[in-house]
Amino acid sequence: MTKKPHRVSAPATRGVRIRWPRLYDAMSRLHFLGREDQFRGRTVDLAAIRRGHTVLDVGCGTGNLTMAVKVRAGTDSEVYGIDAAPEMIDEAERKAAQKQLDIRYRVGLIEDIPFPDGGFDVVLSSLMLHHLPSDLKRQGIAEISRVLKPGGRFVAVDVDPPLLRNLRTVAEAMEANGFSEIRRGRTAFRTMFIPIHYLSGTAGEG
Repeated sequence: MTKKPHRVSAPATRGVRIRWPRLYDAMSRLHFLGREDQFRGRTVDLAAIRRGHTVLDVGCGTGNLTMAVKVRAGTDSEVYGIDAAPEMIDEAERKAAQKQLDIRYRVGLIEDIPFPDGGFDVVLSSLMLHHLPSDLKRQGIAEISRVLKPGGRFVAVDVDPPLLRNLRTVAEAMEANGFSEIRRGRTAFRTMFIPIHYLSGTAGEG
């Protein structure tokens, strides 16, 4: 039986919203030259995902990272994904159902995360933050800090061209929101020939 598409309207945001899931997946495969699965696995490694973790993927797109997280975290975990585009959520749900993975997706924004305080062991962001203006990056990090458990972990992987100040802005916002052990570095992966960097940190006591 075909799952009916979401009837939830797309929430207003000043960030870039991608609404063509099949093309997005095709472009991802092209950009990573067949190494997307390895990239997702490396992201899960950076997040130190363990069995039973409760994890949120913000800007989850079509769910490729959330599925990798669920496989690593196991059946006793709770894995969630949010995206600003209902079309992406529809595709993520379809793919998870096809693989029989219990992942809970919903339409939502990083700047207004639709979950209560302190519920997640790990929050992830993959190739999404560069789509946000600086003030939404700061607002999003405040929201991530709110929904993480004390001592929870945030990991972002993204492009970081020097003139864009993408991850520098995010790191500054993390410092302002009480994150510790903030680390930045470069992964072994590229998209459209642009190096992908990582940024991680540990949430404070709130």
